This record gives sequence, structure tokens and C-alpha cells, in this order.
Amino acid sequence: MTEQSSSQHLDQTTTPKRSVGVDAVLDAARQLILPDDDQAMLLAEVDDTRQLAQVAAALRDTGHRNLITYSKKVFIPLTHLCRDVCHYCTFAVTPRKVEAPYLSIEQVLDIAREGAALGCKEALFTLGEKPELRYKAAREALAEMGFASTTEYLRACAEAVLEETGLLPHLNPGTLTADELAELRKVSPSMGIMLESAADRLTEKGMPHHGSPDKIPAVRLETLALAGEARVPFTTGILIGIGETRRERVSSLLAIRALHQRYGHIQEIIIQNFRAKPGTKMARAPEPDLNELLWTIAIARILFGPDMSIQAPPNLSPGVLPQIVAAGINDWGGVSPLTPDFVNPEAPWPHLEELARETAAAGKYLQERLTIYPAYARQAETWVDDALRSRLLRSIDAEGLPRTDDWTPGAETPPPARLLEAVSRSPKQVSSDVAQILQRAACQERLDEAEIVRLFQARGDDLNAVLQAADDLRKRVCGDTVSFVVNRNINYTNICYFKCQFCAFSKGKLAENLRGRPYDLGLDEIQRRTEEAWARGGTEVCMQGGIHPEYTGQTYLDILRATKAAVPDIHIHAYSPLEIWQGAETLGLALPDYLTQLKAAGLDTLPGTAAEVLDDEVRAILCPDKINTAQWFEVMAAAHAVGLRTTATIMYGHVDRPEHWARHLLRVRDLQARTGGFTEFVPLPFVHMEAPLYLKGHARKGPTFRESLLMHAVARLALHGQIDNIQASWVKMGHQGLVACLNAGCNDLGGTLMNESITRAAGSAHGQETSPVRMREMIEGAGRTPRQRNTLYGDVPPERIDAGLQAEPLTDIVNTPARKYERREQKRPLSRPGLDGDVSLVRLG
Repeated sequence: MTEQSSSQHLDQTTTPKRSVGVDAVLDAARQLILPDDDQAMLLAEVDDTRQLAQVAAALRDTGHRNLITYSKKVFIPLTHLCRDVCHYCTFAVTPRKVEAPYLSIEQVLDIAREGAALGCKEALFTLGEKPELRYKAAREALAEMGFASTTEYLRACAEAVLEETGLLPHLNPGTLTADELAELRKVSPSMGIMLESAADRLTEKGMPHHGSPDKIPAVRLETLALAGEARVPFTTGILIGIGETRRERVSSLLAIRALHQRYGHIQEIIIQNFRAKPGTKMARAPEPDLNELLWTIAIARILFGPDMSIQAPPNLSPGVLPQIVAAGINDWGGVSPLTPDFVNPEAPWPHLEELARETAAAGKYLQERLTIYPAYARQAETWVDDALRSRLLRSIDAEGLPRTDDWTPGAETPPPARLLEAVSRSPKQVSSDVAQILQRAACQERLDEAEIVRLFQARGDDLNAVLQAADDLRKRVCGDTVSFVVNRNINYTNICYFKCQFCAFSKGKLAENLRGRPYDLGLDEIQRRTEEAWARGGTEVCMQGGIHPEYTGQTYLDILRATKAAVPDIHIHAYSPLEIWQGAETLGLALPDYLTQLKAAGLDTLPGTAAEVLDDEVRAILCPDKINTAQWFEVMAAAHAVGLRTTATIMYGHVDRPEHWARHLLRVRDLQARTGGFTEFVPLPFVHMEAPLYLKGHARKGPTFRESLLMHAVARLALHGQIDNIQASWVKMGHQGLVACLNAGCNDLGGTLMNESITRAAGSAHGQETSPVRMREMIEGAGRTPRQRNTLYGDVPPERIDAGLQAEPLTDIVNTPARKYERREQKRPLSRPGLDGDVSLVRLG
């Protein structure tokens, strides 16, 4: 899938070159139009830092909302030797001042392992530039270890860290060739080089970069350009206060911008203030004051616009962090709980708790990120080497930010405590745009896609506000009653000729991961399970299965008649829209005609499954041969038209993004506004463990717990006034997660299920049944009133309730073994609505 670039908010055609005043340039910037180079130079003459900062802060809020990010890193100084002699540097030393020219790989791994144990996700490799070109000791050390260059050794160390600890390396080796970049890209999702300054004047005699061949601006800019050609997400920036002028700072930023506009690869601009260090030639040089730092940050934001990440290291400006935030930054850079800043050892990192407090004092929420920024992580096909993509996918959420806990749908890992608390904690600082959207939702207004996406992006106090607004609506619409239905799942076959990449349930010749033997239930077993469900208090059987190559529309009619013959009063909730489509097509019937026949045979309602994500960009990856979005809605609309009510679902957390979720919700809402046929909306988080798409390395590990809570909450808000019932799945969320969802807009817990098998096949550990007794305990434990309902949310007779409470244990199920199939020419082509062609199967023997 593709998405807009990291400069999505901008009109990238800068304003036409003309003589304009500063106010006009700033007004244009407020409209998201970048200043051209001449206009940027005009801004270099502006002394009013406050005016610049106001524009910069507004731009930052447009692109980054209420977030200030940081990377939790461990700092690995691979070598302190360097062939350059920058006059302000204490990092680089001569061979006589180090125990060994390089850290050994084991030393590197020791640092990385300790960092991983403390929760770090980034291994920042910092080193001097090409010391082997200056020092014999470096050449000999490399030769002894079996390496020809520092860059070659760096690659080996980064690979070891990646494989042994899982930390993602970020490499700062200095200037690089195209070949070196290509090799390092294989072991690192991001790299960087500080431009520092594009002013050649600073390399002249008596200036800080004199005698440092790698600090020649053209050389450094060449590395930046090569990184763009290699599609490496790159970090760069400028060092202020080393003798440059404001105009030279602006020129340096423009040089970086020109490369970014060409390649799109600059993920971050660092504005670093010079700190004088004892023992250097610039020990007595004046440091830039706070105003210079704030001025430069604001200028950088205006030149690069809302989406670029602008960083200022927090350890270099203690005590003034809120002012730095107000100037337009959105990132603090790497912060280590373990290692010092070896480049600025006199400036200790702030504790994360302190950094979070100071960030909050500036009205922002401190959010962890990875070394690769979210926009690039989301476009990993473009920006990340094939060997790293699976690892990256498994560590991010839908926005490209890191998973910060171990919870996944279907697993037994408990939800993170901080998010369990979020549903009840009152928000203190809610973003104004979020507050406005919540007000519109409460008034039953139709939100647009961007507004729904904004709700899905909520973090910090914004997250609390969204969850609580959803819960307030739940209470207003549904009260404190929580409903559930006593039902049984009957999955009559796990043979399926479709190739859905998320499914671990279906079996057959095309299945990639077989769990259990293929089966195809006889009608007698379906009847037996229905009778047992009724005896145990059930009021509904939910029947779905794989798309068996021998099934036709008549098969589904026969199943209905057999079920009703066994228990006439049971409610049959059956057949996904895909089964309906396939059944109608095999009989040559129009959808309304076939649905009318199904209804006459005993079908009462339809499950809104096979929806996955109702956006064809996602479906092209998940289920390309399945019904598409329009076909799914065609089935639902036809069902509603013949008097069949249905549910609606979403299966999320794999390759999708918030904009896909928003489109899904809006499309469901719009059909409901026309037909009124949906009874409930059911979020189904992707269970990844045995899913083929995940095992191939092409999907995330399901939604995070935060995303799962938000899906239920945003569904309540976006569907308010159209669909009153929002359901949570205990099979996927687990019992603790279920209770949290009850505080995030949910009013229904779905069915007891009796025989859940599809989610368990995907790896869920939450069992196959939650009894009516356990349902009531969970609901009452959450401070709510339980209510057993029927499928259409009506009341259930007392005798059904009593039967459920006194139910005997389930008997062992019998799965009728399936016959074997092989590919072969066949007279009846198989229905594959998502594809133009067909693949045929026939039964052997």
C-alpha cells in the first residue's frame, strides 16, 4: 500500500519568486506554503523570535498534534579515533588515550544487551570518521579482527546487535560512499550525518573545521545526496554557535531542504547548540544564548513545514524545555537510561519521568518512537531493506510508532496497567481539535474521514478524552446494562479454496499452515450440535465455514432446513456475505432471490463477517480473490431489503492504517442511514500467531491494546445515532480486555460461543466458551448489570436463562474427516469474485 509522503500537508511548489515582505512570507507559511530560497533569506533578517515561534508552533501542531517524541536508546561509541580535528570536539582522541582502538563485538553486545534489558529500542552507533586513514593503530586493529575498514567493522557490529538483542541500529559513521551506504542499509533502518554547516568559511584557517577533510560542506552534502539515492531514512542537522552567521544557518538548512525535496529521505533536522568544552581550542568561545537556539528552531520549522521532525537535544538546554517546545520542535532525540552522551559528556540525559513532566508543562505528551520515524516505517517497502522489514513490522503500530508493551490479541499477556487506568483517568489537557470532534460526535453529526483518523491518533490526555466521551455516549444510549447471547458456533467445514492471507482456520490443498485435519460436517452432526446448544440454554446457532469447492447455494439451504428440523425455535445466524455471494452465483440466482430462499428455509439473520477492512487497498493484500468492498455492501443492502438484519464487523491490525478504519466506519454508517439493518458493530482485532500473512513477515502483530480500545471507542462515536450496540470479543480481547472495553463505549459482550474454533486456530489462548455464569461475573465485576438477550437484542424467556445457568459440560465434538481433493479441469468453475480468473478443484475417488 502507498501513502502520502512525509510532507503531505505542504504545497511543495514554493511561492513564486517575487519581492514580498516578511509578513507576507509568514502568512504564506501559515497556509502551509514553503518560503522559497529568497524569502528564506529575508527571514534571516527577522529579529522577532516570538513572532517566528508563534508561526512555527502552529505549523508543528498541524503536523504532530500534541506529541513530542523521543527514542529510548543505548549509545555505543564504537571508536573514539577520528581523522578529523574539529576544534570543539572532545569525543575524538588519539590512540594513546584509549585502551583499544575499537570496542570489541562482545563489548558492543554487552552494552546493547543491557540497554535492551532496560527497554531501549535503538542502538546508536557513534564513531570517529575513517580513523584508519590517519592512524596505524586503527589499521592494525581492523586487520587483526579481519576487517578492511571501520565501515566494514561497523556493519558486523550492527548486524550482531540486531540479531542478538533485537535493538534497531542507527548508524552515524560520517561520510560514506554509495557502496558503503548500500551495505549498511542491510543492517540499519536509519542513519545520519550532521551537516553542521554548509559554510565553506568555517573550514578556513583559524575556524572550527580547519584541518577536517570530512567537514568540507560539499563532502557532507554528497553523503546526504547518496543516502537519498539509496533510500535511507536519514537524520541530519546544524550545529549553531561555532562562528556561523544567521544567514549561513539559513543557507545550511536550505541545502538540506533541497536534497529532501529531491529524495524525500530526511526524517529529522537536529538543531544542536554548541557547548564549550575544556581542553579544546574553543574552550573559551561564547555559547549561543537561548534566543539564538529558539530563533533557529523556529526558522527550521518554517522552512521545512509541519511534517518534518525538528529536534533539539534536551540535555543541552536544561531548565528551558517548555520554551524549546514553544519554538516548534516535535522531538527530543535519543534519550538513554544507561549510557551518557559521549559527544557532550558534561550534559547528562534527563530522566524520562522528568522529561515527561517538562513536556507536559509545555502542553504536550511525551511519546516514544523508533530510530526510524513513523512516516518511513509505514512505507517500509520503499525505505527499509527487505531483511529488516519483518522485524520492523512486528515492532510498530498502525502509525509506525513502537509497540511499548507485550499485549497482543488472543494472547494471555495481561493488558498494560497504564491503559487500564486511562479509561477512568480524567484528562487535563485535551487538544482543541479533539474536543471539537467529540462535541460533533455527541450531537450525532457525521464525522469526516480526517476527523475519525484524528480520533484514532489520540494519545495521552487526548486518548483519555476519546475513551471517556465514548463511554459517556454508551451510558446515555444503553445505560449500565451489558448484554450477551447464549449461542453456539458451528463451523461446518474448514476446507476453503480462497486464499485469505490472515486465515489460519481454512485447510486444503492451498493452505500454507495446517492446524488440525480438514473436516466437513455431516448434517447429522450439525443437528446434534444444535440440539445440544438448545439443551444448554442456547437461543442461537452461528454457522459459518470455509468455501468448500463442492458447496453450492443448495448446500446452505440444506443446512438451514436440517437445523430447523432439529430445533425449530433456534435462531439461525448464518452465512457470511462471501458465502451468500458464492451460493447465489452457483445457483444462478440474483442476490435478493437467493436471500429470500434462505429466509424461507430458516435463516433469521446474517453475520457481517468477511468484511475484514472495507477498503479495497487493504483487501488487495488480505483477500484478493474474495468479494470486494462494493460486493460486501451489495450483499448487506440486499439482505436488509428482504427483511434480514445483519451485524457489521471490522478485522483490523495487520497491514491497515487509521484512514482505512475511518473509511470502513463511514461506509457502514452510510448504509445504516439508508437501511437501518445493522444490529451491532463488532471490532475483531487481528490474531497474528498462526496467520500466514504474519508468518511470512508481511503483517503487524495485531493491534496494540491502545488501538483496540480506540477501535471500540471511535466506533461508538462515529456510529452514534445509527448503530447503538458496540460489541467486544472476549475470544480476542480476553476477559481483562473485555472489561476495559466496557469502559470505552461497549455495551455488549457477544456470544458464549460454546465451540469457538476460528480464532483459536489463529493462536488465541482464550478458550472456546465463556459460560453464562462467567459472563455475569465479568459484567457485575465491572460494576454493570448483566442482561441475557436474543440475537435481535430482545428478551429471553426465563426457562432459557435457567437452562444456560444449569448447563452440563459440552460433549466432545466429532469433526467428519474430509475427502481429498486435487487441482484438475472441472465443468463448474469456482466463484472467485475478487479475481477475473478461476482455479478449479475436484474430489478424488
